[in-house]
Amino acid sequence: MIATPFQTPPAEGQATELAEGVLWLRLPLPMALDHVNVYALDDGDGWTIVDTGLDTRRGRQIWQALRTGPLRGRPIRRVIGTHHHPDHIGLAGWFMAGDDAELMMSRTAWLMARMLVLDRQDRPTPQALRFWKQAGMPAGMLERRAAQAPYNSADVVHPLPLGFTRLSEGQIVGFGGRRWRVALGDGHAPRHATFWSQDDGLVIGGDQLLPSISPNLGVYPTEPQADPVGEWLESCTRLAGLARDDQLVLPGHKLPFRGLPTRLRQLIDNHHGALNRLEQALQAGPRSAVDCFDILFKRRIGEAEFGLALVEAVAHVNHLHQRGRIAPVGESDGAILWGGVTAPAVSAIAEISR
Repeated sequence: MIATPFQTPPAEGQATELAEGVLWLRLPLPMALDHVNVYALDDGDGWTIVDTGLDTRRGRQIWQALRTGPLRGRPIRRVIGTHHHPDHIGLAGWFMAGDDAELMMSRTAWLMARMLVLDRQDRPTPQALRFWKQAGMPAGMLERRAAQAPYNSADVVHPLPLGFTRLSEGQIVGFGGRRWRVALGDGHAPRHATFWSQDDGLVIGGDQLLPSISPNLGVYPTEPQADPVGEWLESCTRLAGLARDDQLVLPGHKLPFRGLPTRLRQLIDNHHGALNRLEQALQAGPRSAVDCFDILFKRRIGEAEFGLALVEAVAHVNHLHQRGRIAPVGESDGAILWGGVTAPAVSAIAEISR
């Protein structure tokens, strides 16, 4: 059973104490998911901050209010980035520059974050346009997006100075008066760090462990054959070995919760259900990845959320394809069409791969 013992999130510029020396803070996001949770852990002479929010004028103003309010004017000694996404590391460089804070991330997460901050684009690349077209993006939308400046991480992420401290699988790190075991996950973001207290029942989950929504599992033009769904399922299964019902999970979004074993099973079952629906639909007739939106999401996808839906649809198609359950069967206006693989075809594929 999943329980949320803290029903009301902290107000802007305020904090909620979840356990001794552990504060829950919230920063706004300009999207449907309108917030990110961050956590401040008391280190005596200063604070360890887990995730930061975006680098915006409003975000900095909120942090100034937090500094003079619940953080009592003490410096930020350490910033931990659970993963490379901008809502989680947007202000990490700001704290490094202003407080001389140490940055702790997994190596892959740091490399991804720094690469994306340095990669500014005025227009989508030819590779991105081809990727969207092959996924089935409608021609009119593709034409509009080709003429627009794409999203750049640097717009909302402070420059990251050189130098960080690496987090590794199984490592024990100390902050907030506790020892934490690092466990890394994949699927939503490569080498996403989670933290499991060895001294009480706290778990810092970031976006790897969310209570009521499933994080986006996306494939991008940078790695078009990636299988984040497979990585996600493996990660959830592995992390289930550390999960207990009594642990209080501190997620990157929504409310802190208990009942992590149940939640991990739900996350696994959710994607198995989507994969089964998708395979059955493609057995009935070919579709592009975009044509699979109704099967995967069971609701209308608007233009504002189209990009996230596209990359997740490609992720589920890739997973089935790499397991020999579907195959490309043609194309339509440049979009790859996918169809189900019959049992004899599966046997033939297995024979060829030997």
